[in-house]
Amino acid sequence: MDNNKNTLPAPSSGIETVICLENLKKTLGGNEILKDVNLNIFKGETLIILGKSGSGKSVTLKCIVGLMMPDSGKVRVLRNNVPDLDYYELQELRRRVGFIFQSGALYDSMSVRENLEFPLVRHEQLPQDEVESRVREALSDVGLEDSIDKMPSELSGGMRKRIGLARTLILKPEIMLYDEPTTGLDPATSREISNLILKMQSKFKVTSVIVTHDMECARLTANRIVVLKKGVFTAEGSFSELQKSDDEFVRGFFE
Repeated sequence: MDNNKNTLPAPSSGIETVICLENLKKTLGGNEILKDVNLNIFKGETLIILGKSGSGKSVTLKCIVGLMMPDSGKVRVLRNNVPDLDYYELQELRRRVGFIFQSGALYDSMSVRENLEFPLVRHEQLPQDEVESRVREALSDVGLEDSIDKMPSELSGGMRKRIGLARTLILKPEIMLYDEPTTGLDPATSREISNLILKMQSKFKVTSVIVTHDMECARLTANRIVVLKKGVFTAEGSFSELQKSDDEFVRGFFE
């Protein structure tokens, strides 16, 4: 691992596997996107998925959370095989898995306060004063306490992403999935988002899976990086290890 990263125990030391993909296959529009994906993701780590556009990175995330179902193979998440779950079991699992979309996916007709209250009201029976406390704590975590009564249209792109992260973390998920969390942001704001991911990782001890083209985000956050090529994972290692890879395809991401 890089010197500025928290080093995880090696898998052989007994660290828990929280996501396990086995022989995962997925075809879309007649194109075989995922051909034979095998991957273990360990408790508490931050895993980066690299790959060219259209290589299946986001499809992999959607299979993990059940937004897409594989054509074949297993998707074990927190000891559940996702394709075997019924509707109610899948909804329960999704409470434990947070998904950050590229846009932040805020409800434009709701204020920031209402956006953050929504998952609490929907999933948990809490008194209003506790809802208020949780909302304010979540906004404090992302440094946007003063934005509580703003509408999404009043927020910058970086602020929308931070509010989206706060809304997802408010249910205290065990796993976080990030789909291009810094896309469309200037370098300074991108670094802020990456540092925020690190901060939330430290506070909540979640397992994080990040799809990104932003190599600075990967350098700052990754415990481990995997590379998706032609429907399979072809390389894995730390940032510095892959940066020195003999594989020209892999090394190309770091140039």
